[in-house]
Amino acid sequence: MQQTARGVTLTQRWIIHVDMDAFFASVEQRDNPELRGKPVIVGGCGSRGVVATASYEARRFGVRSAMSATEAKRRCPHGIFLPCDHRRYAQVSRQIRQIMDDFSPLVEPLSLDEAFLDVTGMEWLYPDPVDIARRIKDRISSEVHLTASAGVAPNKFLAKVASDLKKPDGLVVVHPTEIEDFLAPLAVSRLWGVGAVTAKILTDHGIKTIGQLAAVELSRLETWLGNAAAELKQLATGKDNRPVVAEHAPKSVGNEETYEHDIYDPDEVRTQLLRLAVNVAWRLRLLGLTGRTVTVKIRWGSFKTVTRSQTLAEPTCLDEVIYTTAWELTRKAATQEGIRLLGITLSNLTTGSGQCSLFDGDAEKKLAVATAVDKLRAKFGSEVVSRGRLLQAKPPS
Repeated sequence: MQQTARGVTLTQRWIIHVDMDAFFASVEQRDNPELRGKPVIVGGCGSRGVVATASYEARRFGVRSAMSATEAKRRCPHGIFLPCDHRRYAQVSRQIRQIMDDFSPLVEPLSLDEAFLDVTGMEWLYPDPVDIARRIKDRISSEVHLTASAGVAPNKFLAKVASDLKKPDGLVVVHPTEIEDFLAPLAVSRLWGVGAVTAKILTDHGIKTIGQLAAVELSRLETWLGNAAAELKQLATGKDNRPVVAEHAPKSVGNEETYEHDIYDPDEVRTQLLRLAVNVAWRLRLLGLTGRTVTVKIRWGSFKTVTRSQTLAEPTCLDEVIYTTAWELTRKAATQEGIRLLGITLSNLTTGSGQCSLFDGDAEKKLAVATAVDKLRAKFGSEVVSRGRLLQAKPPS
């Protein structure tokens, strides 16, 4: 069970770990077609250099991150060694982070190429947490032209282990009922905190897999490993209660969708805007936030993209206010072209519900109704309560 910022009790925690595939090398190959399919080694320049990332073509020769340049050249003498371009990698990383922010307000970056997302409760907005991970991967592929691997699981440890199992371009899911079977055959080196020294101690006692470690009494582990035993025992049984900690308070909360076919019908545009507004408003309430500035993003069939914003007199976290404002902004920007992408973002955020309405005086009643609906959806799923327009509409492609 998990308690959200507004007191909504959710039944199942879901964490996604997104890990870019050979990130630095993949960026180099993306930007220089002549490097594609070749063993690219980023870092390791100079006799004392250390490999930062190796492409999968180089990894076939045994080249790995943190390997000395000398050893990398010995294993892969025909490898293409390139210096790190951290400014460019950071720029690409920001693009990827913006995509993740569209799916959860709780994103914890670990480095330029990996991050945790807490998507607990988001399943009422999407078919399931796996769909969220798949959408993130698809958008990284289509917008950034790189591949990512993802793990979906009830906690951070399991999600990170899962994301590493089927690289590149992998997607591995660990359901709560599968945790023991998932971990049991894996090597103990998969556990955080098990380095070469600890692995040797365990191997000397006949412990090679996580399942074997989980079966050992804690008192025996403590005689072998001291204070590290308790934490390793927890991980070996799949327990990890650490929260996803956002890097900083969100400056905006938004969501966008790209459609398989351009939308021309104004009623369909309104339906999709309402879908986005419901999503954004729910995330605001989940975080206990309100926003004053509503921004819509519109990409036409010609790929021309425009944004339009309006700052409200009072902050809001209500579906109706966000939707009405977004529709008015979209209507004013209308052309004869079909719409390929729509997005809504709330910025200028504040903590608390505020007045939560610009258009009427019964904001507190509407907020109470919205919060009650949030609780019902969290407990019983997305279909328990929905708006008539959304019930009649097809989900976005």
